[in-house]
Amino acid sequence: MSSSKLFRNVIIGGAVAAGTAAWALAPRSFNDKRRNFVPSVPDAWYAHRGLHDAGSGLTHRYAAESGDYVALARRMAEKAGYGSAGEAGPIAPENSLASFAAACEAGYGIELDLQLTLDGQVVVVHDPDLKRVAGDPRRIEDLTYGELTRIPLFPTARLGDAVAEPLPGAEEVPPLITTPSAAPDGYYQHVPLFSDVLKVVNGRVPLIVEYKFDDNAHWDGRCDELMDKGAALLAQYEGPYVIESFNPRAVEWYKVNHPEVNRGQLSWPATIKEDGVTEWAAGLLVFDWMSRPDFVAYDWVGGSSPQVRLARAMGATAVSWTVRSRDELAQCDAYFDRHIFEAFVPDER
Repeated sequence: MSSSKLFRNVIIGGAVAAGTAAWALAPRSFNDKRRNFVPSVPDAWYAHRGLHDAGSGLTHRYAAESGDYVALARRMAEKAGYGSAGEAGPIAPENSLASFAAACEAGYGIELDLQLTLDGQVVVVHDPDLKRVAGDPRRIEDLTYGELTRIPLFPTARLGDAVAEPLPGAEEVPPLITTPSAAPDGYYQHVPLFSDVLKVVNGRVPLIVEYKFDDNAHWDGRCDELMDKGAALLAQYEGPYVIESFNPRAVEWYKVNHPEVNRGQLSWPATIKEDGVTEWAAGLLVFDWMSRPDFVAYDWVGGSSPQVRLARAMGATAVSWTVRSRDELAQCDAYFDRHIFEAFVPDER
């Protein structure tokens, strides 16, 4: 093959590859948004799992700034009527009614996570089990909501702890944990119903609602059940919200069933070696063709990646997760339009 033909083929091949990448990453079109009256992602700081005084992000690494954050969460929770200054331990752990009320009092938007209980209730909790937040290794899908109301979040934690201490018997094989027959005495928070969270927020601040799944490459009847029930609750809610998920099928579900809702694809810069080919491809946003998201919620460390920059250039709103210090914010701010934060108090814009 002559050098001129080789050069031409390389150029054509590169153009095709670039065109394919742009097609795969393209967000929802402007005409589609206009036709369905889709709102934008509200301009706000979004408190990750609420404004909390125990849980996610409150590690030694962020201790220099997290003290002010924890103090604010506590003050706002008390102002909202949760706990009191006399409580030695946390009063507003992550993803609790108190943490959401605290975020509302402080004027922050909220990012939260939805899952289904054994008895088909939509609850707000991040992990598939309670080990990190309650010291109980049992899974959410194996517990009823009634049981969850009797399991305190961070029951023996100190103020500002990131992880709950294991309950007695939690580390046995199999775990020797049973649900108490009655609620414990004194003040505590538990995994809440999504419907109760919506009542507490009551439209005061915007929500980013994540549909959470164990396996983002899998879909079954319980996935459909979560989507149906979560969407039904949100359809009756009058406050501002958007939805997101790591699972492209969940975002696609909204594309098909509720095109009027602003939808977002969650992702991060995965590697083939550590996370596998599917997660690596998802990190490149190549599944956006399924859902045509309105926004891309991406791990803040990947804001400068070509895929995020291209999606943003084509009209997607870029949302960071999860920024935990002013230094991290300074590193990623130029690449994102909105931020999900915790462990520090952001300055007003």
